[in-house]
Amino acid sequence: MKISTSTIGDAIVVAAEGELDIVSAPNLDTAVIAAISEPHNKVVLDLGGVTFMDSTGLGIVVRALKRCREIERKFLVVVTNDRVLKVFEITGLNTLIPISESLEAALSA
Repeated sequence: MKISTSTIGDAIVVAAEGELDIVSAPNLDTAVIAAISEPHNKVVLDLGGVTFMDSTGLGIVVRALKRCREIERKFLVVVTNDRVLKVFEITGLNTLIPISESLEAALSA
C-alpha cells in the first residue's frame, strides 16, 4: 500500500492506494493519527486509490472519526471504488461520515 500526506488549504489529506487489509492497516493508521494531530480544520482520508478494504480498514475510519469529533475537527472520506463504497453502505458508516466521490468535492465540503 502506498500512503501519502499533503496539506491543501485548511485540510490535511491522507491518501492511500492499494489494498487496505490487516497487513497494510497499521501504516495507514499511523499516518491518520499523525494527520489528526496537525492543526488543520479538516482531515480528509482519500481512499480513492483503494481497491479492497476489510474490517481492519473500517476500524481505522471509525477511530479517525471518533478522534476528529473529540477535538471538533471535520473528517471526510473519499471513495471512488464501488466495492469499497459497498463496505461503507453495508455497515451504515456512509450515514455517519461524509463520503465524497472526489478529493475536490471533499475539500469544498
